[in-house]
Amino acid sequence: MAVSCNHYSILLSSSTAGSSSRCSSSSLLGFPRLQTLRFKSRSVYPKTRVAHVSASSRSLEALVFDCDGVILESENLHRQAYNDAFSHFDVRCPPSSSESLNWSLEFYDKFQNLVGGGKPKMRWYFRENGWPTSTIFDSPPENDDDRAKLIDTLQDWKTERYKEIIKSGSVEARPGVVRLMDEARAAGKKLAVCSAATKSSVILCLENLIEIERFQGLDCFLAGDDVKEKKPDPSIYITAAEKLGVSVNDCLVIEDSVIGLQAATKAGMSCVITYTSSTSDQDFKDAIAVYPDLSNVRLKDLETLLQTIVTAA
Repeated sequence: MAVSCNHYSILLSSSTAGSSSRCSSSSLLGFPRLQTLRFKSRSVYPKTRVAHVSASSRSLEALVFDCDGVILESENLHRQAYNDAFSHFDVRCPPSSSESLNWSLEFYDKFQNLVGGGKPKMRWYFRENGWPTSTIFDSPPENDDDRAKLIDTLQDWKTERYKEIIKSGSVEARPGVVRLMDEARAAGKKLAVCSAATKSSVILCLENLIEIERFQGLDCFLAGDDVKEKKPDPSIYITAAEKLGVSVNDCLVIEDSVIGLQAATKAGMSCVITYTSSTSDQDFKDAIAVYPDLSNVRLKDLETLLQTIVTAA
C-alpha cells in the first residue's frame, strides 16, 4: 500500500488487519485506529514560518524546552535499541522469518507517532504480525503470562541498551539547543524542560547532552512522572508556569510534534516548532514559527516573535 504524506489522515483500523493484511517492518498497512493525525507536506512551510503581526504583545520571560525530539533527536536511537534487542534475542516475527525482526526507519517514523510506549508498540506489532519465536521462548507464546514475560524482557533489555547509546559519547544535542539555552541564561530568562518521558530517562539525556551544570541550573524540570495527564493535555506546561512564577503569556515553548504543540497552546503558551524527520509532515498551523532546527535561531528572534504574535480571541 503506497502512502503519501500530502494532506492525509491515517485512519486504518486494527479491526480490519487480519491475516490477509499482515504488515512488514516497512509497511503501514494495518495500523490501528487511533487519534487521527493530520499531516502536510514539508513543502507547505518555508524554512521559517512566522505568525502575523498584531498590536497584542507578550514579553519573553521563560523559555521551555521539550526533550525528546527537541534537545535530542531520540526516535532513531530508540529504533536502534529495539532492533538491537530483537537481534540479541533472535526475535523472528512472523515466526517463519529467516532473520531477526528489524524495524526500518520509514516504518518507525510513522509507527512511533501512532502507538505510544515501548511495550504497547511491541504488543500491537506482535498481535498483528504473529507472536514471535526467540531465545526467550522457542515457540510463540500462547498465553497472557508468557506474552507479558516476552514483552517485559525485551523492553528491559532495550531500555538498558538505549542508556548505553546515550552514555556512549556519540550522541549530541540537536543543533542550536545548547547555545540558545546559554543565550537565555545570560539574558536573565528562566529555563525549563518539560518532557512526557519518564524522569530517569530525561535526566539521563540531559546530563549527557547539555552537561550536568546546565541541567542543575534549570529553573524548572518536569517529566511525565510529575503530572497525571500526558501531552496533549496541558497540565505539564501549566504546572511549569506555576513553578517558574511566570504568566503563561510570557512563556515560549519549543516542541517538535503536534501533540506537544497542542499541549502548549492549550496551556495558553506560544509555541515554536523544530521538527524532526518523523514529525516534519505534521500540521503545525498553530505554531508561531516552524524551523528545521535551532542552528540559526537566536534569542532575539524568539523575543521578537513573542512580542508580535496574534493572540487568539
